[in-house]
Parts: sequence; structure tokens; C-alpha cells
Amino acid sequence: MNRDATGTYRITTTVSEKVRAFIPSPLPPVPPLEIGGARQLLLERATLAIGRLDSISTLLPDPHLFLYSYVRREAVLSSQIEGTQSSLSDLLLFELNEAPGVPVDDVVEVSNYIAALEHGMTRLREGFPLSNRLLREMHSTLMSKGRGSEKQPGEFRRSQNWIGGTRPGNAHFVPPPPEEVEDCMGALERFLHDDTNGLPVLLNAALAHVQFETIHPFLDGNGRLGRLLISLLLHQGGLLSQPLLYLSLYLKKHRSTYYELLDRVRHDGNWEAWVDFFLEGVEQTARSAVQTARRLVDLFEADTRRVQQTGRSAANSMRVLSALRQRPALRLKNLCEHHGMTFPTATKAIQSLCTLGIARELTGQRRNRVFVYDAYLAILSEGGQPL
Repeated sequence: MNRDATGTYRITTTVSEKVRAFIPSPLPPVPPLEIGGARQLLLERATLAIGRLDSISTLLPDPHLFLYSYVRREAVLSSQIEGTQSSLSDLLLFELNEAPGVPVDDVVEVSNYIAALEHGMTRLREGFPLSNRLLREMHSTLMSKGRGSEKQPGEFRRSQNWIGGTRPGNAHFVPPPPEEVEDCMGALERFLHDDTNGLPVLLNAALAHVQFETIHPFLDGNGRLGRLLISLLLHQGGLLSQPLLYLSLYLKKHRSTYYELLDRVRHDGNWEAWVDFFLEGVEQTARSAVQTARRLVDLFEADTRRVQQTGRSAANSMRVLSALRQRPALRLKNLCEHHGMTFPTATKAIQSLCTLGIARELTGQRRNRVFVYDAYLAILSEGGQPL
């Protein structure tokens, strides 16, 4: 449905150029979203897929192991949409303080993303409401160090920003003037807390994401925080007990369609086209996550059987395999310090896993070597090549 523009334009001046800044109307859309027929079916399928994803704890012996690596995969993908060149391997090396040749600013951005998500989830579990204050706290963490750390972390912007183009005058889109940001975000917060609009959680998340991206309330980091907002809303709304649904890979694959649909909402009021795209992404992403979990279960079981058949050394090799399930990249020093192994024992066990083709040395160095659970890392890295 086309509703005409979903907001108003104001002529403002920034960097000595006049621009048309867009001020979005408060949510929900007027007239209301059309829900029924094919769209209702999409909603039901997406909701069912999320339900299966939330029950992933029945598939995995320890869902926290999957969560640890899956969150890092998402952080890499979400940051790649913003132009970083880091891979999952880069991040794991960075977390081990072994990152020669890695673009450090890129990896810091990814690490900050993980910290911001963990901060948000911790606050929600403590009973803190999903609010502008929490979003500012998460933004402060997201931009705490590295690239963009000088751009007012944790504060709504006090100057005009723009999206696309080399300057304001040829920008693709100009968000609200800075003096309107507080009111726009206040209206968004009221929508997030409104239990009377009758919309399912998934549709609230779809609408809120677009509204946040349209307001673009911070000088930097809006894309990453806007994608995190989806995960927080699904958790707060009771659809996911753990933050296991991330749309970054879907949005990365369909970037041009994603940006086109955001424009159609703003210019034509076509929320329905965006909602259809969003629900399809939720279903595909949830199904993919469940398939990944099943593949990992099969991998862990198969590799366990292979190690158990190695004879007397199997017990120590199993200890190292278990450690690599928890952290798919480790140094021998980590095995010794955190898993109670002597250096010769850890060395022999990791070499046994390398002979089996389960583990692989990553750095090519003779000292401070890093070993990875090769197939585990390969599964998690799918689709994670930099743009």
C-alpha cells in the first residue's frame, strides 16, 4: 500500500548547503498495516521458524557454546555491511591478542559490537526497559574505542548527518535535523512500550528498525545498532530467550533491495513491501540457524567418535577437542592455563587432532601458535567474506 510520504521535509542548512531533511511521522503507520492473506502466512511461517530456533537448546549439548561463536559471526557480518574487512578468524585472533596483519580498527569495531550486544542483553535480563537510555548505553559501548570513537559515543547527535553522496547537497537521504532527534526518538520509545497497538512482536520489530534507521540518531554506528535493536525486541517480546536471530547475512546478500525498500517506506509509505521482505528474512535466517546447529551437532558427534578411536591418547585429545568447542581458536598456553594440562601433554594432544584433520595451526609461526577447530570455523564463516 502506498500512503504517500511517511513524514515531512524541512529545509535546513548544513556545511553551507541547503538540504531537505526528512522528519518521520510517529509509528504505527496510518492507515494501519494491511495484515492478511499472503502476509499473514508469511508472519505465521516466520513465527514458527523463530519458535524452532528458540528450542535450539534441545539440539545442542550446550547452547552457550553455539551462542558464543554465533554472536561473533553476526558481529563480523554486521560490521562488514558498514565496510569493515575483518573475518571471523581475524576476530578470534584479536581476542587472543595475536593479530599480526589484521586491520586492527576493523576488528575493534567487531569486538565493540559484541560488547554492546552483551551489555544490552544483560540490562534486559536485569529488568531494565528497552529504552532510549539503554540504546545510548549500547552506543557508548559500540563506539567506545577505535574508528568513530570521537563521534559523541552514547549521545544523540547535535549536528546534521546524511547518508550517501559526497556532501549534503548530493546526499541520497538526509535524516531529521538535530533539534528534532530527541522528539523523534521519544516517539519511537513510546511505540516500543505501547502494548495496545495490537501488532505482533515481529511486526513491531520490523517497523521499529526502519524508524530507527530513518531517524539516524547518532553520528556513527546507526546501522549496527539498528540491527541489534531487532534482536533486543525479539528477546523482550518473548520470542527468543537467547539472541540467536540476526539478519545481517540476509541484509548483506540483499543490500540493494534493503536500501530500496527503506526508501519506499519513506517516500511512498509502502510499509507492506518492507514487512514482506523482513518476514522472509526472519524465516530464512531462523531456518539457517537451526540447520547450522544441526550440522554442528553432527560434526561434534563425528569428531568425538574419531578421537575415541585413537587409543590411549584419546582422553587428552578429547579434553582439547572439548576446549575447541568452547573456543574454536586456542593457543597451547590457553590449554595449559585454563584446562589443567602440561605443555607436553597439550602439544601431543593438539598434534593428534591436527593429524586427524580436526585442528589446524592458523598463524604459520613457530612460536605462540594458534590452533583452530577447522570444520567448526568453516561452518561459522560461511557467507562471511568481506564485501
